[in-house]
Amino acid sequence: MAKCEVCGNEYDKAFQVVMNNETFTFDSFECAIHALAPSCESCGVTIVGHGVEAYGKIFCCAHCAEREGVTELKDRARETENA
Repeated sequence: MAKCEVCGNEYDKAFQVVMNNETFTFDSFECAIHALAPSCESCGVTIVGHGVEAYGKIFCCAHCAEREGVTELKDRARETENA
């Protein structure tokens, strides 16, 4: 059995995640997300999906990036009448 690095639970179904050549042990995805997921540079929300990145910063969405002065990112393509 392995011990979760976040909550300390010893669990027979624990798993390891390797990130930046460092190995972490968790008992759940919830603990892994809590420990490893980045936070939005603007609003602080935990980014579970891809997020968007610009200039070395990560944001949860293009709106948050725009609030920080990054205007190149979009959440979706412009819609057209012919699409």
